Amino acid sequence: MRHDMREEDTPPILDRSGYELEVEDTFREPTLDRRLWFPHHLPQWSSREASAARYDLRDGLRLRIDADQAPWSPEFDGGIRASSLQTGVFSGPLGSSNGQVHFRDGLIVREEQGSHALYTPRYGLFEARFRAVDDPANMVALWMIGFGKEPAQSAEICISEIFGRDVGPRTARVGMGVHPFRDPSIRDEFAAEEVAIDAREPHTYSARWTSSDVAFYVDETLVKVVRQSPAYPMQFMLDIYEFADGREPASAADRYPKMFAVEWFRGYRPTVGPDVRERAFPPDGDR
Repeated sequence: MRHDMREEDTPPILDRSGYELEVEDTFREPTLDRRLWFPHHLPQWSSREASAARYDLRDGLRLRIDADQAPWSPEFDGGIRASSLQTGVFSGPLGSSNGQVHFRDGLIVREEQGSHALYTPRYGLFEARFRAVDDPANMVALWMIGFGKEPAQSAEICISEIFGRDVGPRTARVGMGVHPFRDPSIRDEFAAEEVAIDAREPHTYSARWTSSDVAFYVDETLVKVVRQSPAYPMQFMLDIYEFADGREPASAADRYPKMFAVEWFRGYRPTVGPDVRERAFPPDGDR
């Protein structure tokens, strides 16, 4: 649903007052926090084994694409490789079409996942600090999806999507906005915005999600406002992808591993205003 608001209602510099820190991961522990992260990429359309993330925890998180890594779902997504962390997973029964992120027609659940909501907030302020990859075969992203138990609750908020081909020493094109998928209340409003940064260096990418809009920031400076808002719990996806035509790697062997370096992830809940809500963590008690 679209809401008309004045541009001055959105602060040009990110203001964290009115929010309190709810979740923070600096990836400094020797093992991944499995209370927060599920290390597989949309396994319902493949399997947990085939979609397992490759990563290291040293000086933060390093999501990897390795030379010997197979495509995560050759049946439905061709030669694309992925290493992904999610803050939840849901699917319907084996053989159904009920699952998260319908990125193409004809998807069928190949491995039933059940329902596991680890961190699925509704409204708040969310951000991560990371280095993008400048390899044209790769893309890195931080995005949100509707948890998806109801098929219409499926929109995406893309906080940051950066293709290696769009990374330069002085500017980068950073994708941000919303995609509806199967949510009839959301219209597609997404673009790659030019930002004056070297995305290969650490930068902070943030989204302030309210019941009326989503505001996108890079290094605390406002870049874009979308005057519509999904109205249901959403989970997070943190990914590196590699695009190839088939099962062979997209790059020469000496280019691997490809590394997506993430310093931290944070989630804040609102403490004032109309978006304050009472909720369990996580909503369905399943961690």
